[in-house]
Amino acid sequence: MNLLKQPRAVLAVAFAAVISFMGLGLVDPILTSIAKELDATPGQVSLLFTSYMAVTGVAMLITGFVSSRIGAKRTLLVGLVLIVVFAGLAGTMDSVGGIVAARAFWGLGNALFIATSLATIVQFATGGLKGAILLYESALGIGIGLGPIVGGQLGEISWRAPFFGVAVLMLIALVATSIFTPATPPPAEKVSIADPIKALRHPGLLVVAVTSLLYNFGFFTLMLAAPFPLQTSASNVGWIFFGWGLLLAINSIWGAPWLESRIGTIASIVFALIGFAALLAIMAIWTEHKPVIVVCVILAGAFLGINNTVITTLVMGSAPVPRPVASAAYSFVRFAGGSIGPYLAGKLLEHNLHAPFWMGAGATFLGVVVLLGFRRFVPVSAAPAHGSEQEAEVLEFADES
Repeated sequence: MNLLKQPRAVLAVAFAAVISFMGLGLVDPILTSIAKELDATPGQVSLLFTSYMAVTGVAMLITGFVSSRIGAKRTLLVGLVLIVVFAGLAGTMDSVGGIVAARAFWGLGNALFIATSLATIVQFATGGLKGAILLYESALGIGIGLGPIVGGQLGEISWRAPFFGVAVLMLIALVATSIFTPATPPPAEKVSIADPIKALRHPGLLVVAVTSLLYNFGFFTLMLAAPFPLQTSASNVGWIFFGWGLLLAINSIWGAPWLESRIGTIASIVFALIGFAALLAIMAIWTEHKPVIVVCVILAGAFLGINNTVITTLVMGSAPVPRPVASAAYSFVRFAGGSIGPYLAGKLLEHNLHAPFWMGAGATFLGVVVLLGFRRFVPVSAAPAHGSEQEAEVLEFADES
């Protein structure tokens, strides 16, 4: 499948997806600049992550409700408008509190867009479902990899520039999506806001969601805490996290399926979590040694890429509910709950540079304990493989959205 030989609607949404996923790592290189320019503590700047992820998580509960009533295209456009407006407003703020508030509404737009973009790509892409999935995963990987670079390079001009840059790029994506994406009427069956909450009554889904929540403590500890002991320019931090994002993308698309096919689903997750926890522990011990931090940050991308793909595949078979509902419930727990991690890491940074990494390592290892301790509740055999069943999962998601 030629990823570029696609309908304009698919290319427009894929481009918007790249920019959307850039938002995750965009602020990483400018955290120390914001703290310095606005006289803020690490705990205060940590809220840039916390507000964004908390709102993204909670908003996942309403994405199905919204898209099943106004249609996929309108949901996409509402999400994109919110990102454009509040990314731009974040760059105009003169206080950390103002940026945190803007990031919260940015997170709402991000949730509406992400929840609908995959279904839209699947609906309009040519070349089969596997090609559509590859296109979406490629957009995710490119966006995560480019986020720190864009943030770092524009951050050399001003900490405000990355926010304005994303607003401009997303405005282009908004116009392209509006023009090239055909109208999508709402589906006949409506989704209730309560459906994802009810899904968490199934122990298999709850176990996987809690495991991911604990893993997100480590993930966002890395994102928040690593730039502070590095004490380098925004541009350098951006390039370091580009290496992280590159390994994450490669292992999300190719490494995870390869490993899972050889050692199994649960073993792959345990391998990734233990490897990531070990890197965080190394960073906690040798926090003052910058080369150690740089190497560990980059290597962490490999373990994160494996875990992201395998655990997301696992969650789709962990409860006897429609897969979009399971996905919304899982995303709610891991994002809303995991958003506490960067805040705690920021508060710990104010007292000790080592402490956040120990917290992240401990939380990630606890995720392994939860997964193995309640392994009997997780129906691995029901999890779709990387093939025809996964394609059926995505098609069902597209139909219900």
